[in-house]
Amino acid sequence: MSERDQYIEKAKAKIDQWNAEIDKMKAQVDEAEADAKIEAQKQLDEARKQRDEAEARLKELREASDDAWSDMKAGFDKAWDSISAAFDSAMARFK
Repeated sequence: MSERDQYIEKAKAKIDQWNAEIDKMKAQVDEAEADAKIEAQKQLDEARKQRDEAEARLKELREASDDAWSDMKAGFDKAWDSISAAFDSAMARFK
């Protein structure tokens, strides 16, 4: 497996982990009382937004040509750090 494939698989695994966390959050939102439910839904929506952005970036990275891979990876790393921090923040506010 190439470095590129390993990198993409690692990012995909992280998104899968986020999906599991979102599913847990969704179950808690469903059980919450009305006021808490509104705030929890906002956090859930934010987490989903960050996950969706990460998936879109990963798709761009997968489709990049070999020549563009290095440039795309550098941009992805920067975006990934930002997306990851935003997702973690949304999850932390929920707990």
